Amino acid sequence: MLVDLRSDTVTRPSPAMRQAMASAEVGDDVFGDDPTVNRLQERCAELLGKEAAIFVPSGSMANQTSIRAQTQPGDEVIAHADSHIYHYEAGAPAGLSGCSLRLLAGERGLFTADQVRTAVRPPDSHYPRSALVVVENTHNRGGGTCWSLEAIEAIRGVADEFGLKMHLDGARLMNACIAKGHDSRQYTRFFDTVSMCFSKGLGAPVGSIVASTRQTIQRVHRFRKMFGGGMRQAGILAAAALYALEHNVQRLAEDHANARHLAEAIARMPGVSVDLAAVETNIVYFDVQPGVGTGKSLCDALRPRGVWMIPVAPQRIRAVTHLDVTREGVELAIAALRQTLER
Repeated sequence: MLVDLRSDTVTRPSPAMRQAMASAEVGDDVFGDDPTVNRLQERCAELLGKEAAIFVPSGSMANQTSIRAQTQPGDEVIAHADSHIYHYEAGAPAGLSGCSLRLLAGERGLFTADQVRTAVRPPDSHYPRSALVVVENTHNRGGGTCWSLEAIEAIRGVADEFGLKMHLDGARLMNACIAKGHDSRQYTRFFDTVSMCFSKGLGAPVGSIVASTRQTIQRVHRFRKMFGGGMRQAGILAAAALYALEHNVQRLAEDHANARHLAEAIARMPGVSVDLAAVETNIVYFDVQPGVGTGKSLCDALRPRGVWMIPVAPQRIRAVTHLDVTREGVELAIAALRQTLER
């Protein structure tokens, strides 16, 4: 049995999801006449409390079209130093939008309204123009951190004071909603644009959504085309996303419980350490003591035992639970990790 804990992006469509894809009614989405894509976009606009939405191929494209639609070359985007848009999107804010990043520190991917206020540039021609604040919820490199509504509301107040737009990188937004018990619109009401990914914990093979005002979505549509994201009979993929929204949101609680179970077991093992307070959703980061080896060497030793994790720093490993990892799989991972460490 393979237990793949590298990411929740490795999920495979279930037989029922494949059936939904196979039977999807399709058209040409570039012309706007794919009925399944249109249905998904309408569903997501309602879910996220916005006027309109657009289906895009990836989370990176969702974030980058949102940035491009709300900035001009030479502008500055305020974000956390561990943000996905900074680490994992190939320098796209600079390459695609001509924007620099103003990076903020903060524990587990969080920052404060006061930090944003300090980061806003003065209205002086020597400086870039502060244009956009990006919040990532849940925060990947923070360990699946969930933002509080109060913290986001305070940042929104500063953004309004200085005329800044706000973008929510909500790749794992549904994880935050399930963990905190919030309706999605309680989060999204503070943001001008929202992105959400279907191919992580929701289990679809491809795709993300961007939601905003109709006017902004028109701009996102143009940049989707510019960035090469126009798709034709995309209803096959949209059907998977619709199935995911219908069947795979509430079950995210199982992934969170499995991550907690894994983290608690790791906390009892010699040679490794984990911050249990940081395990809020489905992402577990743990550290390997130098006497045991490195994160890579431990991952390499686990692989022949059928357990795949990913090293993210010399002494740090990430494990992510998802719908393809059962409680039995977690138990197998725990046993393999314990046996490997004992060796």
